[in-house]
Amino acid sequence: MIIDAWAQHPTARLVNHPMLDSLRRWTRNQSDSVTASDAELPVSMTTGAMDRAGVSKSLISAWCGPGGDLISNDEVASFVKEAPDRLVGIGSVNIARPMEAVREIRRCVKELGFKGIRVLPWLWELPPTHARFYPVFAECCELGVPFCTQVGHTGPLMPSDVGRPIPHIDQVAIDFPELVIVGGHVGYPWTEEMVAVATKHENVYIDTSAYTVKRYPPELVRFMNGHGRKKVLFGSNWPMIAPEKCLEGLDELGLDDEVRELFLGGNAARVFGLQG
Repeated sequence: MIIDAWAQHPTARLVNHPMLDSLRRWTRNQSDSVTASDAELPVSMTTGAMDRAGVSKSLISAWCGPGGDLISNDEVASFVKEAPDRLVGIGSVNIARPMEAVREIRRCVKELGFKGIRVLPWLWELPPTHARFYPVFAECCELGVPFCTQVGHTGPLMPSDVGRPIPHIDQVAIDFPELVIVGGHVGYPWTEEMVAVATKHENVYIDTSAYTVKRYPPELVRFMNGHGRKKVLFGSNWPMIAPEKCLEGLDELGLDDEVRELFLGGNAARVFGLQG
């Protein structure tokens, strides 16, 4: 079983946003690159990409930023409803209004059935150690769902410093030791920091979204093959990169059967409570 820990079913608002222009430049001439579209895209586009990669389930995320929702929680819920056996919802919230954010987290988990909450620090130009994040962390702890975020540099033309694992993720894990944290995008160019933080803290994990297998930093592969075999989750960042492309060359990593199974799906199933 393959579980994609970071994906989106995109809205036109997301794919047309100017912040993605830099990603379009990087992915030019690739059929799976982010392309602007005035039309809303069918859910079958996402499930079709999953089929081509052998992905059983994708955790698809909402996007909420200072300018409003690029993918709303209700839109994610509607996408999940179209393919309930394939798609799993991950919510997002407006951290500028902390109590509204807390109430929305409760709605996402208790009413919409979402399995986690994702907030991107670079969208807010605030590190996850900022006070506005802390009510989100507390509510995720109360409800027993992971907090998902980005670590590493920022592809869109926004500041990257908020994505440093040390001090930011390290401090959050110290303040909320029971909070499950999934740091996406491998943490590059601070991957060694991210590996150190995931080693130090029991509930900190890494997902490989936004990177193809051939671009995994060597320190991440060593971690996966060693003491971090239960700490790394496969992710694609679809539609920015197709999951099929992300997995090209997987056999070349030399993963044993246990590590391969944990990486592709077992770790995500455990972390997000998807065993059933």
